[in-house]
Amino acid sequence: MQRGFLLYFLITLIGLIFIGRLFQLQIIKGDSYDPLNNASVKIEFDYPERGYVYDRNGKLLVANQLSYDVMVQPDQVKPLDTIEFCQLLKIEKDDFLKRFNKAENYASYLPSVFLKQLAKQDFAYLQEKLHKYKGFYIQKRIIRNYPIKAAANVLGYIGEVNEEKARKSKYYQQGELEGKDGVEKQYEDILRGRKGKKYLNRNRFNKVTGSFQDGAKDTLPENGKDLTLTLDIELQVYAQKLMEGKRGGIVAIEPSTGEILALVTSPSYDPNMLVGRKRSKNSFILFNDSITKPSYDRGLLAAYAPGSPFKMMNALVGLQENVINTNTSFYCYGGYSYGNRKGEFMKCHCDIYGQPIKLKTAIARSCNSYFSNTYKRIVEKDKNPTEGLNNWYKHVSSFGLGDFLGYDLPAGVRGLIPDGNYYNKRLNYRWNGSSIISNAIGQGEILTTPIQLANFTAAIANRGFFFTPHIVKRIDRKTIDNPNYTVAKKTTINKEHFTPVIEAMQEVFKTGTGRWSQVKGIEICGKTGTAENFIIVDGYKQQLQDHSILVAFAPKDNPKIALAVFVENGGYGSTIAAPITSLIIEKYINGFISKANSYRELNMLNMSLQEIYAKQIPKPQEIASGTK
Repeated sequence: MQRGFLLYFLITLIGLIFIGRLFQLQIIKGDSYDPLNNASVKIEFDYPERGYVYDRNGKLLVANQLSYDVMVQPDQVKPLDTIEFCQLLKIEKDDFLKRFNKAENYASYLPSVFLKQLAKQDFAYLQEKLHKYKGFYIQKRIIRNYPIKAAANVLGYIGEVNEEKARKSKYYQQGELEGKDGVEKQYEDILRGRKGKKYLNRNRFNKVTGSFQDGAKDTLPENGKDLTLTLDIELQVYAQKLMEGKRGGIVAIEPSTGEILALVTSPSYDPNMLVGRKRSKNSFILFNDSITKPSYDRGLLAAYAPGSPFKMMNALVGLQENVINTNTSFYCYGGYSYGNRKGEFMKCHCDIYGQPIKLKTAIARSCNSYFSNTYKRIVEKDKNPTEGLNNWYKHVSSFGLGDFLGYDLPAGVRGLIPDGNYYNKRLNYRWNGSSIISNAIGQGEILTTPIQLANFTAAIANRGFFFTPHIVKRIDRKTIDNPNYTVAKKTTINKEHFTPVIEAMQEVFKTGTGRWSQVKGIEICGKTGTAENFIIVDGYKQQLQDHSILVAFAPKDNPKIALAVFVENGGYGSTIAAPITSLIIEKYINGFISKANSYRELNMLNMSLQEIYAKQIPKPQEIASGTK
């Protein structure tokens, strides 16, 4: 009697457990139930087309092409002839074991990439044979294609999701592709779309028996959205050609919108190098080149001393703080004496010896004495250097210098604009304007990137405001409406102070340091610059060839383009940066280079600084002996 009751009780209890479990799965969890956690459900992914990318004029920059990956689901793999299988895939047995163990450690019940991006001919042959090897199958996937071999630093590339991210992500599986740099990374969520999923039931023999819940949870793929960039690819390609054989960066911006017209880093690479089976080999070469650094975006990441173009910043601050006006004059005797010790002398090459120099001439001829006097007056105003420099810092930072600009690309550095606290810590409060006088001419501790200087120039062109630089113009044909890019940022300098500075910048290309790079019919306003350049080799400071710099905008009224050009070790700003700048402006505004300037174009296209760069690489014996 008791045994019968116990048996009846156990049967009832087991029945209640089953009913409770069914109630939990179907009623309580309902739609929130994730079949991915069920080993009896197989998931097949349907990958969408990644969004296309176009330039501002509708030219295709990034397209798609089909790729074929060999997938593996370890818990479905049956014993196989590994030698035959390896011959089929053209891999070694050790490589097979390494790949299989990686997939098994990731998740034995989930598919992952075993061998990626087969060639088309290999795919056709393998497709006929793969049915013999249980647990392996071919997955079609979308990879990129770049019709124009330019702007790799802007476009970025796609690469595999690593194991760590795949474990944490609710969307990505190991081996899937995601944007890794540039626009591909910044706009990943928009470009990738959403993959479709098909859930299939399988029995204890891992054989598919039909759709899970009659396909109720299946989803269709959603293609990624297309992007239209602000980039003018013709201008980009032209600027890249001008920079061949040289190192540096060029950034061109439309002042009225903040749209980036060109973003050049040199040297660069063909973006197709990071597509397909050769990607691994090429990426090792590109990312480990510590000499030329082709994967390093100098336009966004290289922080240089701005040199003489920064004199315009000090002119604007001096006018705003009323320590100078357009009639203020200083004398130049070949340089500027400062400090309490003899020999502290900053040389000047303005060629106006012993005569009074006013603002317009000081900018046009790049007089160090004028701006050293101006900077000293700014810092020592009210006889309090800390407050004076902090006030100067407030004005300078309002132009976006010394901080991230907030543009829509993942790479960037702050640069450096020192304030009073910076020097109080470094110099223990024992400093004044003369102690930091190199800042007057854009040297000293000041560091800026090409995109920061291009934006600074756009703010001058606009007479006191700028729009945050950005690279995307439209998403799926819809113009961006992000207020970060569409609302103007005002500087702390009054509008009236820009007029004399702009007049002086125009004089640079009329009678000043940029006069040999004029373009007939276009009023160019700019400022040349030459920045000293040092490196440390084995603890020894070595001075190298100066950097060549120029910032400019054109035309003077209703400006269409503002840009900054940095050529590493290019010497005087008037020799290389100036002609490159005038060619880019002429090409963009006129659409062609005139016959009168064809000699200038040919000269810049053929100019190479490789011999100079080669001399900068210390030989092993020189490093060992400390001779450099």
